[in-house]
Amino acid sequence: MPSPIRKAYLAIKYHPNNQNRQLIEKLASALEQAGWSSQVVVRDLEDWGRIVFTPRELMERTLDLLSACELCVVECTEKGVGVGLEAGYAHAKGIPVILLARHDSHVSTTLRGIASQVILYNSPEELPEQIINLNY
Repeated sequence: MPSPIRKAYLAIKYHPNNQNRQLIEKLASALEQAGWSSQVVVRDLEDWGRIVFTPRELMERTLDLLSACELCVVECTEKGVGVGLEAGYAHAKGIPVILLARHDSHVSTTLRGIASQVILYNSPEELPEQIINLNY
């Protein structure tokens, strides 16, 4: 019998024009290459902006999606209030938080304080191997 799929929530700053869609897709692909199914709000709930929710409904759906995951992966190269909220919620729920950030970015001490691990990278192509080595 195959092992159940492990779910990882990807928290990342979203832009209305989807300017970082390629990065989101690369990060989701890196998670999937490492054996995790990726859960991404902008892709899975909002269909890249084609579905719009009220702020309350969006947060309820977001937190439900996050609560169903075993891991919260936070791409924190670019700061965002929502990203911090998702990371804090995951930590409060006992879901391990992994931070991803480009080598040249500043990672807040607050996020570092709740992270199980921080992975710095130069290119998203480096990430599958690093994610595979996580002990979750």
